Amino acid sequence: MTGQVYKILPRESWLTAMGQGTVALQGVDEKDGFVHLCTADQLGETLRVHFAGQENLVVLAFDTDDLGAALRWEVSRGGQKFPHFYGRLETRQVRAQYDVSADPAGFILPQALTKRSA
Repeated sequence: MTGQVYKILPRESWLTAMGQGTVALQGVDEKDGFVHLCTADQLGETLRVHFAGQENLVVLAFDTDDLGAALRWEVSRGGQKFPHFYGRLETRQVRAQYDVSADPAGFILPQALTKRSA
């Protein structure tokens, strides 16, 4: 499957990652032993389910070709196939970064991402 996959992070974690060169496993990623990613179409639901009430989030875009064989598509929430990465995401692999805004109704994705998922 060619295209892009996305990682949602608190901005503070992204700033730390930029200094270290890799995105550290934390939370559910650390517990499960792989990096949970999503597609553009899965971003909204992933934000609602896993990041409700959080602010200062960023979405990082990765090209699937750059992630190679360590990227696996596995059945997860609701029977959907989600991208899971079995390795360390390196900051040099990030192809784009998007800020996510929150308002009382939920999350607001940048137009560049909503065009991709439309």
